[in-house]
Amino acid sequence: MNEKGRGTGSGRSEARLPFIPDELPKALRPYLKIGTCSWKYPSWKGMVYDRDKVYRPDEFLSDYARIFDTVEVDQWFWSLFPGNVRLPEARTVKLYARSVPEDFRFTVKAPNALTLTHFYSKQPAGSAAVAGKPNGHFLSVELLARFLETLEPLGKKLGPVMFQFEYLNRNKMPSLQAYIERFGGFMERAPKGFQYAVEIRNPNYLVPPFFAFLKERGLGFVYLDGYYMPPIGRVFEESSPETAAFQVVRLHGGDRAEIEKETGEVWDRVVAPKPEGLKAAAAVVRRNARRKVLTYLNLNNHYEGSAPLSVMRFLESLNRR
Repeated sequence: MNEKGRGTGSGRSEARLPFIPDELPKALRPYLKIGTCSWKYPSWKGMVYDRDKVYRPDEFLSDYARIFDTVEVDQWFWSLFPGNVRLPEARTVKLYARSVPEDFRFTVKAPNALTLTHFYSKQPAGSAAVAGKPNGHFLSVELLARFLETLEPLGKKLGPVMFQFEYLNRNKMPSLQAYIERFGGFMERAPKGFQYAVEIRNPNYLVPPFFAFLKERGLGFVYLDGYYMPPIGRVFEESSPETAAFQVVRLHGGDRAEIEKETGEVWDRVVAPKPEGLKAAAAVVRRNARRKVLTYLNLNNHYEGSAPLSVMRFLESLNRR
């Protein structure tokens, strides 16, 4: 997070957002949870947080939960380091659990130590020896079990655990069938009693055998708007990926560097409107509700420039029928 002061321009909010579920049509309320990707942003003051309050880092979440009923946790995704795997600290998990009401849900990214086939090619100074090397923790059931054990304090507040895979080219995964066999074997041995969801970043995988595999395993599908994936509206229309009793819609955005430069990493205004993406997300939510499928909608600052303002724009689209 890099907060450099307040920005200027159109889209700035001067009023605190209302409790989001109250803004939903009654028929949709049981089937939609809306939140953002992370929450520790001082530039959300006046929208999500009290403008005049001085916040410590551990104080944001309780105020966030006065407005939203879910949040995406990606801080534990960054786990794979030369020589060790970093898992959540118990005190942090307990703090998060205490900070939100009982009906709040966390959508949590599984550690990238589980989903990276190889170490990243860019490594810190002194760690070049592991760059691009195979990751021995890839799809380790033992590591998944350890990770889930650290999340026990969340209890029923833990929603979907999301496996975010990188772009799996043929050097990393020979084929979709190879992926299904490898990941299928992993899921057979994975701890039971959890909601698991899959985010794939290879558009070539978005074919019937992939969705059939998810459905057979009861795995939720993660719609991703960004990272060179096809528009979620197209995926929605062409694939109708109903694979479980829940789905995740991640409105993430494209070029992070470009929007960070435009906003100065101050996330209080819309600088890159994406009305078609919001409209497509609303269509997914409506159909899911008709079929009693729960949607978790996670909006990122990088999508339009301000996740809270994008949430309000999404609600306008959802109610505009």
